[in-house]
Amino acid sequence: MSEAALPRWVAKRSDPGWIARLFDNKAFLIVICLLPAVGLLLTFLTYPLGLGIFLAFTDTTIGRRGIWVGWENFEFLFEDPIFWNAVFYSVFYTGVATVLKFGLGLWLALLLNNHLPFKSILRAIILLPWIVPTVLSAIAFWWIYDPQFSIISWAMVNLGLRETNIDFIGSAWPARWSLIAANVWRGIPFVAISLLAGLQTISPSLYEAALIDGSTAWQRFRFITFPMLLPILAIVMTFSIIFTFTDFQLVYAITRGGPVNSTHLLATLAFQRGIPGGQLGEGAAIAVSMIPFLVFATLFSYFALARRKWQQGEAND
Repeated sequence: MSEAALPRWVAKRSDPGWIARLFDNKAFLIVICLLPAVGLLLTFLTYPLGLGIFLAFTDTTIGRRGIWVGWENFEFLFEDPIFWNAVFYSVFYTGVATVLKFGLGLWLALLLNNHLPFKSILRAIILLPWIVPTVLSAIAFWWIYDPQFSIISWAMVNLGLRETNIDFIGSAWPARWSLIAANVWRGIPFVAISLLAGLQTISPSLYEAALIDGSTAWQRFRFITFPMLLPILAIVMTFSIIFTFTDFQLVYAITRGGPVNSTHLLATLAFQRGIPGGQLGEGAAIAVSMIPFLVFATLFSYFALARRKWQQGEAND
């Protein structure tokens, strides 16, 4: 019998242990990888949110646990003119600031998308208002708006344009517009750089084809730039609305809700009632009342993106 005909004995491979089989399981790996993120979200997001909602239905104050009072806090807020003033100004502040930020931010993004000298340096300079801490920006604007030491008032008086200093934050509507101007100044870089990133993804061949067809600049913007930017526009607008509606540092550092509660946003009013005022339940109820507005902003982004998918012939997931 030849050696080729002899049977070969091969060592049998041992079956993998339960640990190896467990780590080969796709579902187990997904759970393990997501567990740290889920733990952080539960600790720093879900628990504070749940506690805030619970406190909104109690009469808890600082130093006293409180009892369950149901809808009593919300019923009191619905009859509170200061609360409705904060709702009005929150919506007005968010709407006007968002429109201005997107108008100026889109114009700036289109400008920076062209071939300009020192374009990289200009982009870095434009980011400065967004990089500077909010409190420092607020203190700078508080100094600019100061009725006695305002640089704007000083310049206008010395140029002979006015005889007295401008009262930026001493009355209701000037203070409201002053806060909107500060928010717009701070928010333009975020919008401009985000939209500029979207403009960089549009193929130049689309514009070349449109130029060959004899299109105008407005037609190129309407039928190429805007439709291609729509998905990122929806996302950036959603974040901008959320950041603006929940703004706290800028408003509280400049006016603290004054004069006479005229510049309170819901966030600053919730803080004032809950922490300095000691009414944790009432402050939590004001904070909870912000949730429907934030949900609306998120749904706006989702449906805008879904509409874009439908235009492109894709299925909505």
